[in-house]
Amino acid sequence: MKINGNEIRPGNVIEHKGGLWAAVKIQHVKPGKGGAFAQVELKNLIDGTKLNERFRSSETVERVRLEQKDHQFLYADGDMLVFMDLDSYEQIQLPNEFVGDRAAFLQDGMQVTLESHEGKPIGISLPDQVTLEVVEAEPVVKGQTAASSYKPAVMDNGVRVMVPPFVETGEKIVVDTNEITYVRRAD
Repeated sequence: MKINGNEIRPGNVIEHKGGLWAAVKIQHVKPGKGGAFAQVELKNLIDGTKLNERFRSSETVERVRLEQKDHQFLYADGDMLVFMDLDSYEQIQLPNEFVGDRAAFLQDGMQVTLESHEGKPIGISLPDQVTLEVVEAEPVVKGQTAASSYKPAVMDNGVRVMVPPFVETGEKIVVDTNEITYVRRAD
């Protein structure tokens, strides 16, 4: 689908210079002299490189629609992660690097959304929040409540998260998988 250069929005995936690029940041610029343009920061979906590009409203770019399918995380097999298509029950193996640092948040049976282009996996979306158990938290130091002080804690998946002073070892908390931050205590 062709769109004008000034219609690119953050999150759009476009075909540019023979590759697939996701728009990260967009700034519309109207210089005093000359026509307006959109300054777009692009991230390559295959190798992760970044590129800054100017698109005028007269230019057209090819917007790519990614196929999104729900998958279920089954298990980790060495440095490979195994997912199952919820419609066809086909299993797909992806390397750990494909998910990156957030692979630690994968739990057995977790539902994820796999994005693909022409049958090739490009990205994966995990749930925004997961419930984890605190396995190690430092004790509270009395009188340290003047500012909003957070203390480091280690979750049952090995990830370190800064938590409020009242959170103790053994408690279950909700963690944001995108920012890797404490959200609230689990119900």
